[in-house]
Amino acid sequence: MIYGPTLLFAIGEGAVIPLIPVIANRLGADVALAALVAAALVVGQLCGNIPAGWAVARFGERITMGVAGIVILGGLVGVVFAGTLAIFAAAVFLIGFCAASFALARHSFMTTRVPLHFRARALSLLGGTFRLGMFVGPFISAALLGIFGDEKASIAFFAVCQVATILLVFLGPDPEKAVAANGSDSRDDEDTGEPVTGAIPTVERVGVFRTMWRFRAVLARLGLAAASLSAVRSARQVVLPLWGVSLGLDASTIAVVVGVSGAIDFALFYASGQVMDRFGRLWAALPAMVLMGAGFLALSFTHDLDSSAMWFAMFAAVLGVGNGLSSGILLTLGADLAPADEPAAFLGSWRTLTDAGGAIAPVMISALTALVSLSGAVAAMGVVAALGAFGFVRWVPRYVPRSRS
Repeated sequence: MIYGPTLLFAIGEGAVIPLIPVIANRLGADVALAALVAAALVVGQLCGNIPAGWAVARFGERITMGVAGIVILGGLVGVVFAGTLAIFAAAVFLIGFCAASFALARHSFMTTRVPLHFRARALSLLGGTFRLGMFVGPFISAALLGIFGDEKASIAFFAVCQVATILLVFLGPDPEKAVAANGSDSRDDEDTGEPVTGAIPTVERVGVFRTMWRFRAVLARLGLAAASLSAVRSARQVVLPLWGVSLGLDASTIAVVVGVSGAIDFALFYASGQVMDRFGRLWAALPAMVLMGAGFLALSFTHDLDSSAMWFAMFAAVLGVGNGLSSGILLTLGADLAPADEPAAFLGSWRTLTDAGGAIAPVMISALTALVSLSGAVAAMGVVAALGAFGFVRWVPRYVPRSRS
């Protein structure tokens, strides 16, 4: 019940993500505009973080995730029947908006309940559920395209995953109640059995924007480095399908290449958690940024080569390795930096900032593709990765406790 709903959602989403630029292109978008439509998914998630945090605090994980799953079904109906690019983009935005509920609910839950000595591994496993979706989803999509020859089959598969998620959330045991009943929340004070005298201490609830101001120093420094990592990750999801489209590859081939990249990514997720728990957070963040930056820069020079398809597949694999090494790092850093008494408001701020990086990247790629070229946009993401690597080296030792940095 902790990982299952997120896993089902990720597999369905992974089957559809590689097809978003393809469908947008069929509806009349050029490469630059297709990148902008693909960005609607990340922008939707960015806009959904604060409402999702409020909903989780007000109604609990179960209701929030279940309602979000139902709304996503409506978004998938819009994707299937979209006759114009604007309606298609709005449906993609709605799916991203509701996707924030799945990520934020589990992040907050595990920040307050997972013991510190294996926090990174637990959160890397949570990140691994998304990577499993990016691994399995595109292969399922490629198989469905081969059998039915229509993108609607992959969208229907996402809908089936959502129905299963809704049933699991509403009919399965509630982990919030189960953990509380077992008394396994590591932050709860021990009940001594003595009568309580005097006022019961309470924690003042602080809004997201006040929390941003209170923690502005760490958010403006380490938060921006984290946002650059999120931007590079988001760029990978957009660049690979777009690069395949610009090379003239068919949807099935693009889905396979993206799936192989996701397989490599997925294979490394638990290793990332082991590295962070044993050696520190920087040992996962820095190699990931260096690899992805080098992969983007190298890929940008291969578009017009005779063997461009081979280089596309090879550097997609390199990007998969880099992304896999960073599995769970943003979740873990957010949990490390969050105040122990009330982490939700800080995590809302942290996720808003990191998701902003992920939302800006596709827009940046779209703008640079229109102004310069797709190759120029990809090279720019390599530069962003290099700057982010410098930020992690500079700020992780300062803000993360030495035993964890």
